[in-house]
Amino acid sequence: MFLNCHSYHSLRYGTIPLQELVEMAAELGVTTLGLTDINTVTGIYDFIRLCGAKKIKPIVGIEFRNADEKLYTGIAQNTTGIGELCKFLTDYNLGEKPLPNLAPKFKNAFIIYPLDNAPVSLQKNEFLGIQGHEITKLIKPMYQKLLHKTIAFPSVTIRNPQEFELHRALRCIDKNILLSQLQEDAHCHPSEVMDITPKLEKQFSRYSGVLRNAAELASRCSFEFDFTVPRNKKLYTGTKSGDMLLLGQLAKDGIRRRYGPKNKLAQVRMEKELKVIGELNFTGYFLITWDIVRYSKSRGFMHVGRGSGANSIVSYALGITDICPMELDLYFERFLNQNRKSPPDFDIDWSWQERDEILDYIFKRFSPGHVAFCGTIVEFKHRSIMRELGKVYGLQKAELDQLSRKGVEASGTDSIVEKVAKMGSMLLGFPNQRSMHACGVIISEEPITNFSALEIKPKGYPIVQFDMHIAEDIGFEKFDILSQRGLGTIASTVELVKKNRGISIDIDQVNSFKADVKCNRNLQIGNTLGCFYIESPAMRGLLRRLKCNDYQTLVAASSIIRPGVAKSGMMKEYIFRHNKPNNFEYFHEVFEEFLGDTYGIMVYQEDVIKIALHYGGLEATYGDILRRSISGKSRSKKEIESLKYMFFESCKKLGRNEELSKEVFRQIESFAGYSFCKAHSASYAVESYQSLYLKTYYGIEFMVCAINNGGGFYRTEIYVHEAKRSGATILVPCVNHSEMETTLIESDVYLGFGLIKSMDEKTIYGLVEERQTNGDFTSLENFLSRTGIGGETLQTLIFIGAFRFTGKPKSDLIIISKMLQSGEVSKSPTLLVEEPLQDYKFPVMQRNSIEDAFDEIEILGFTVSLSPFELLKTSYRGDVMTEQLLHNYKKTVRMLAYLVSTKQVPTKNGDMYFGTWIDYNGDYFDTAHFATSLKKYPFKGGGCYLLLGQVEVDFHFPTIVISKMEKMPFVPDPRYQNNIDREYSVHERLKEDRSVTHRAPYPQEHEIGLPRTKMS
Repeated sequence: MFLNCHSYHSLRYGTIPLQELVEMAAELGVTTLGLTDINTVTGIYDFIRLCGAKKIKPIVGIEFRNADEKLYTGIAQNTTGIGELCKFLTDYNLGEKPLPNLAPKFKNAFIIYPLDNAPVSLQKNEFLGIQGHEITKLIKPMYQKLLHKTIAFPSVTIRNPQEFELHRALRCIDKNILLSQLQEDAHCHPSEVMDITPKLEKQFSRYSGVLRNAAELASRCSFEFDFTVPRNKKLYTGTKSGDMLLLGQLAKDGIRRRYGPKNKLAQVRMEKELKVIGELNFTGYFLITWDIVRYSKSRGFMHVGRGSGANSIVSYALGITDICPMELDLYFERFLNQNRKSPPDFDIDWSWQERDEILDYIFKRFSPGHVAFCGTIVEFKHRSIMRELGKVYGLQKAELDQLSRKGVEASGTDSIVEKVAKMGSMLLGFPNQRSMHACGVIISEEPITNFSALEIKPKGYPIVQFDMHIAEDIGFEKFDILSQRGLGTIASTVELVKKNRGISIDIDQVNSFKADVKCNRNLQIGNTLGCFYIESPAMRGLLRRLKCNDYQTLVAASSIIRPGVAKSGMMKEYIFRHNKPNNFEYFHEVFEEFLGDTYGIMVYQEDVIKIALHYGGLEATYGDILRRSISGKSRSKKEIESLKYMFFESCKKLGRNEELSKEVFRQIESFAGYSFCKAHSASYAVESYQSLYLKTYYGIEFMVCAINNGGGFYRTEIYVHEAKRSGATILVPCVNHSEMETTLIESDVYLGFGLIKSMDEKTIYGLVEERQTNGDFTSLENFLSRTGIGGETLQTLIFIGAFRFTGKPKSDLIIISKMLQSGEVSKSPTLLVEEPLQDYKFPVMQRNSIEDAFDEIEILGFTVSLSPFELLKTSYRGDVMTEQLLHNYKKTVRMLAYLVSTKQVPTKNGDMYFGTWIDYNGDYFDTAHFATSLKKYPFKGGGCYLLLGQVEVDFHFPTIVISKMEKMPFVPDPRYQNNIDREYSVHERLKEDRSVTHRAPYPQEHEIGLPRTKMS
């Protein structure tokens, strides 16, 4: 037996994946196996499952170390024992203290000391552990008298002797040192492999008692874990009856508030849901979520409850979600059903600015030790592996860069490079470090240390040592406390409109937004840039193809743009049927009856349930199981085949057309895992309408807040352009008006100091505080004397135009600043009045607006005072403009345009690109670039291009298919007219937004062959 095995979860130490560890043991006939990773229990639950599959008895524990010093190993006698070990480790992790040299007294765990750290006396539950290479040390009298308390305890760290060097390299990566600098006590012994039992017995032949002692200790351990028990906090009030009473009352009050006192359908559905929630013991989960949302509302925070939780009328009644499930015919079974044993899943968004307060409330509201963040396991990736390994072997930066580019495919004549490449391929996918999940919080019924040790990460929250997948396996369903910038933009805009115009907006009046003619007009023409989820080029193109001008169509659009719907061909088919509703027949009457609002097309995840129920004749719960199975969230391939067989057998009994049944199942398979549930789409659509309303009626305020909340799909420059299109006057930062964020005074938008990358926050806040305390700055010297800002920061402020209120040219200001900083002129005010700077006569240095524009590009990354078109050498502005494209269908056009974004998409004939551009009038249009065109006429970075191509129109949406294009030259930078090397360097600061789609090419429409005729 091997009771002291390290997997690769002993980070940057062990080299054995868990599955291989268990398979090695099974091949050697090992019947008892122990996992004792260093200071972690990350792998114990997968280990238990893997051992069970191989009929091996699992024993789990923790090897406790301070850095390289091995102190002792804890072996859990049972599940209570692992909890004791985890709590002990947690206390030191959270206290950020080193572990003690001697272990405390554990009631349900054994402690195994190495010979090097043997205590003077051993407690009843304590033993000495001896490895094979240490056996000769037992001859010493001090160990002889402890033979009855000594066990065979060989370590397993590497798969084979050849892997020893990989282990040593990992240790060097951990310490950030060269291989030659690694000390012997920092790595394992070369013999720490899983050797065959006869050899092990031979090693310990002189002291066979230590083998018997090990077997005796192992026999006293029994770690049996029930994976079927939900571990989330079950009770909110303390009793199940109290929970049911409170949840029932809250639901009834909410139903009356949402639907009025006499809506029988809502009341019946509520009672049905409450019954299922109670039977599955999920009342606590609902009430905890309600509690968090209630606090959020008390603070005036906006939230969006999305995901399948919006399928529940109880969620709607409690205010967790704001989507009426009856209005949209949402199936509760998609969210919760009798076959689901894990807790339901609420996804709730807050503004990125308010999320930390929500988290703080959760961690304080619920019992300490019962709340933690879910962990994540960060793996070694291609490029980082090569760079890390290359440093271990002392490669130079140029060699590291080359290795990093080539990844694990690197090879060559250099033996070191070959070795690094070989090791890199072995490390690919290995755990590298533990981190914090972005949003998943666990709230446990029992102390979380019963299941995991906790660690503290930089944000200060405790995290468990395993990821969300293991959390779900052992019975935890995380609370997703999400943040997004879209909600921040909405909330900030409401505040800014109140401040700027004195108008109070009730942002929850979504029904009026849905019916607003101007909003729906903007939606129809894709004038949605800045609006949550509907601003990307792909989404704006889809809105135009659909002429989307209502909520229901927007809900559908939010789902059909997802990869699975597009891949299955159902996105194109939906667009076709939406535009030509009289040019198709429904596959079958079931599709017309139950999917009539989406023209018989499966668009949402719920549609799988509908088709399984009404077409397949199976229960709704089966439909949800099928959806989860295909999405990879549960079940094995064998079970999927079983579900598929059930579907076809049931269809056959109902006399369904076999070819249609095959087509229906193909559609289910192709998109079920990658589409949205309808409730999710509906939640997104509500937020889209909220932001669209603000953009439509308060465009300047909305775009300012989009900039301040970090934007969305596009870079800041594009949101600045949108603010200008909304009627704003855009002004570069000013020391007397600007703040960290972009500010609005009537219709003047002052860009914030935060957009100047070279200015640090401390300097900015100090500048603003001084101005707010002591009034506006009156001159450059006044500014310097009051702030002390100098050097490069002052020069940057001068060149961006932040002192334009002085009326002095930038060249004069630079000279004055140099004089002030050099001490040639006093910059200290007198006791009574500030001493004015002597009125020197400076040489006249002519500057023009083009120089200012290049200053802006260099400092901000984009030009403000001029448009990019005004920096071109040519005065040509194109033959046609965006507004004329629909009238030029199938015609070849020439356009001059500024590049906004590119998207790379794989096709069977090579990668193609989609481009989004701004024409001279400031309007947006789109292009398509096929692989053959791109070979001759590639993109060459940000800037203006001359485009030649044919206009194609796909259901109201024009695209230019580019045959030729060339980047147009800007004028040289006049600031460097005497420096040829720098005349064009600043031009490179102009960037485009880039995105890449990592997926297999979609099949073509003719390859899918979606039927448009009846098949019954």
